[in-house]
Amino acid sequence: MVQLGQSWAELYMKEHPDITIQVTAGGSGTGIAALIEGTTQICQASRAMKDTEKESLKTKRNLDAVETPVALDALAVYVNKENAVKSLTMEQVAKIFLGEVTDWKDVGGTPGNIVLYGRENSSGTYVYFKEHVLANKDFPTKYQALPGTGAVVNAVAKDKGGVGYGGIGYATDIKTIPITKDAGGMPIEPTMANVLSGAYPISRQLFWYTAGPAESAVKAFQDWVLSPEGQKVVSEKGFYPLKGE
Repeated sequence: MVQLGQSWAELYMKEHPDITIQVTAGGSGTGIAALIEGTTQICQASRAMKDTEKESLKTKRNLDAVETPVALDALAVYVNKENAVKSLTMEQVAKIFLGEVTDWKDVGGTPGNIVLYGRENSSGTYVYFKEHVLANKDFPTKYQALPGTGAVVNAVAKDKGGVGYGGIGYATDIKTIPITKDAGGMPIEPTMANVLSGAYPISRQLFWYTAGPAESAVKAFQDWVLSPEGQKVVSEKGFYPLKGE
C-alpha cells in the first residue's frame, strides 16, 4: 500500500502545508507492529489484523484497533507477456505456488519451467495469498521472496517462465491471468466491476488501522482519503475505489 500512502500524503500536504505526513514501507506486519508499539498513528494494511495483534495493542496501549477500509484491490496473478496461458483455475494457481505443477505445459502453456516469485512473509499480500489461495500451506523452497510488489512485477517481466502475484495497481509490462473459481467455470478478469460484484475470486479490502478512533489531524486526513478526492487517487494508482466511482 506504500504507493497509495505516498500519493495520498503528497497531495494532502500540498493542500495542507501545515501538515507533515511521513510514509514508511515494509509490509503490513511492520505497520501493525509499529501501531502496537505506538510509533505510528496510522497503520496501512493489505490484510486484516489478527485477533492476537488486536489483543497485543489492547495490552500494550489499552486501546482498541479501529479498522477503516480505504480501497479495494484485485490480487492479480502475473505472468510474462509472452506466456501463452489464457486462464487458470484457483486449484491450478494453488498447485503452481505449492510447487506441485512445475511446467507451463501442464496448465495450457508452452513447455518450460515455472519460476515462482512473490512477497516476503512480513507482507500482508503474502499472508492473504497464503491464506486464501494456498489454504495456509507453505510455499516451496524454490519460491523467490522479494521485498516489494514492484520487484515481483520486474522479475516476471524479465523472466518468460516467471509467475507472481500482487495488487492490480502494479500490473504494468506483464500479463494478468483471468481466474476461474472452479473447473469448467468462466474465467474472471481482475477488473473493478468483477471486484465490486464479488465475481473475481481473489479480491480484498485495503485497510487503515488506528489505535482508538482517529482524532484531530489524523481524523481530518482519514476523512479526506474517504472523500471523492481521496478516492480518485485510488483509481489513479490503478487500485479500485470503495464505491466504484
